[in-house]
Amino acid sequence: MKAVRLKLRQTSANYRREETIDNKMTYPLPPFSTVIGMLHQACGYHFYHEMDISIQGKYGALKKEVYYDHCFLNSLQNDRGMLVKMKNPDLLSKAFVKVAEAKKPQGNDFRKGITIQVYDEDGIQEYRELKDLKEQIDDFNKQRIKPAINQAKQYLKVLSARKRKETGVERNKRIALREKEIKASITEIDNRFKAYEEEHYKIPYSRFRTLTCGPKYYEVLSDVELVIHVSAAEEVLEDIIFHQSSIQSLGRSEDFVEVIEAEVVELTAVAGYYNSQYSAYLPITTIVGEDILIKKREGIPAGGTRYYLPKNYIIRDGKRCFSRKGVLYTSGYKVDEESREGSVWIDHGSQNYIVSFV
Repeated sequence: MKAVRLKLRQTSANYRREETIDNKMTYPLPPFSTVIGMLHQACGYHFYHEMDISIQGKYGALKKEVYYDHCFLNSLQNDRGMLVKMKNPDLLSKAFVKVAEAKKPQGNDFRKGITIQVYDEDGIQEYRELKDLKEQIDDFNKQRIKPAINQAKQYLKVLSARKRKETGVERNKRIALREKEIKASITEIDNRFKAYEEEHYKIPYSRFRTLTCGPKYYEVLSDVELVIHVSAAEEVLEDIIFHQSSIQSLGRSEDFVEVIEAEVVELTAVAGYYNSQYSAYLPITTIVGEDILIKKREGIPAGGTRYYLPKNYIIRDGKRCFSRKGVLYTSGYKVDEESREGSVWIDHGSQNYIVSFV
C-alpha cells in the first residue's frame, strides 16, 4: 500500500496532555489529532479528510520551563490582582482595559482606593458606583421586596385554610381565583426585581474581572526526531507532498518543525524479522493479537505506557467530541512472519520502519 513518510526534526516541543494545567505535561510523541491538525493546516483543508497515522520517534531529554501566566479568576476580588474591564465579553474576546492594580499582597481595596494604582479613572468610578448600587439593591430587597412577598405568602396560607373549611363550590372558586392572582403578583414582583438587578448591576458588573499572574511550568522535549506515516486517499497524499513547505510547527506555535524528508513510499507485508529503531504508539489490538511483540519484564505484563489518544472529532452541541484510540507507547518491539497482514507493515527506507496505523 502507498503512504507518505514524513521525517521531522524539532529543537523543542510540548505535546500537551489535556488534563494538566499548572504543570503542562507533555506526551512523549505528538497525539494523532495534533498531527492530523498540522497536516490539515498545511494543506488548507477546512473539513476533515480521512487519514490513518503511524507515529514513531525519539527525543534527547525532558526538562521543565517556567513561565508567568496571566489568568482571570473565577470570581471578582476587591483586594488583589489587577482589576480589568472586558471590551467584548459577549464575543468571548479576551481584550481588556486595565482599570487598577493592587500594590501590596494584602490590605488593598479597589472600592475605597487603598494602596492601589489607578489606570482608568472612568473605569474605577463605574466599578465603585456598581458596588454602591449593589448595597442599595440588597437593602431594597431586604426592606421592601422580601416583606411584601412574605406577607403575600402568609395571606395564601389563610386562603388555603379557608378553602379547606369551605363547602360551597362557588365560594371555593372565588378563593382559588384569589390564590391565583396573589401567586401571579408574587411572580411579577420577583421577576421585575431580578430583571432590574440583572440589567443595572449584574451585566455591567460581569464586565469587570480580576487578572492575576503566577508561575506555571511546561514540560519540554528537546532534540525531537519523528517518523510519521500517513495513509489516505491518493489526492490527500499528493496534497501533503505538495504542501510540505507549509508544515511549520507541531505542538505549540513556537515548536517549529524542520522537514527532513517527505515522500510517497510503498509499504509491504512483514516477510522476515524486524526490530524497531524508535519508540512508537502501537494500537492495543496489535499487542493483544501479538502482531507486534514487545519487551516484557518479570512481573510486568506490558512493557510500556498505555494512552487513550484523540484522533478526529465531530461537533456536537457546539463542542468537539473526539474519538479516542487505545495505544501502547513503547520501544524495543519487533515483528516477524506471524504478524497479520494489514495490521503491520514494513517501510524499506533508509531503515526498516515498522508501521502500524491508527
